[in-house]
Amino acid sequence: MSRPVALVTGASRGIGRSAALELARRGHDVVVNASRSREAAEVVAAEAEQAGARAIVVLADVADEAAVRLMVGEIRTAFGRLDALVNNAGVTTGTAQADIDGLRMDDWDRVFAVNVRGVFQVTRACLPLLEAAPAAGVVNVCSIAGLRPGAQPFPYAASKAAVANLTRTLAGQLGPRGIRVNAVAPGWVEGEWMEHALGDDYRRLMDRRARQTPLRRCATPDDVAVTIADLVTSSPFVTGEVVVVDGGFSATT
Repeated sequence: MSRPVALVTGASRGIGRSAALELARRGHDVVVNASRSREAAEVVAAEAEQAGARAIVVLADVADEAAVRLMVGEIRTAFGRLDALVNNAGVTTGTAQADIDGLRMDDWDRVFAVNVRGVFQVTRACLPLLEAAPAAGVVNVCSIAGLRPGAQPFPYAASKAAVANLTRTLAGQLGPRGIRVNAVAPGWVEGEWMEHALGDDYRRLMDRRARQTPLRRCATPDDVAVTIADLVTSSPFVTGEVVVVDGGFSATT
């Protein structure tokens, strides 16, 4: 019997990498998607294979519908099935909230093209394969920035709010077709994304956030990946939920 197959978008680093590896450890073969970073994606695929998975790399910009359709065609050819989809690919802009006049609208459009349109069109393109799976699950990577006001740039926060709504809307439409759709909403996550966002203040601000968090640390990509994998493999009657992964920070402050 063939192993279940998971597609993880934006899987060359961070949460996407951790999700691909966690699903590999739980018995999935994996499709490691990246937009450009083939070398990094190949490293992740090799790590997944060390965990017992069969893994392939498919380069595709999730904002490009033609590229997405080709990616799904490659999955069909390589595996003939798809049981799980993790919509993780995401981008932001470096323009701070306070610089309203400095925000370029082409940056806004690119963030929404990847973070929102990408989630929709990858999910739509995967539907024929997901519908054929015995227990299909989709997990979208949202953010607490989309659930409550924060310091993130306007287009990023707004795009993640859209992902939360899209998750619930898709859950309602796809549930009768046997497909569960949930999301995770990480708080501050250790690693490259927050290093870029916080710059030289990264360590000081992360440590301060950890002290304000009931579990006394910030999340890691692996923390988020475990929740993603749980939603895929261990939550057969959960759909339409946005699960916050922030150690209790947003629930208690």
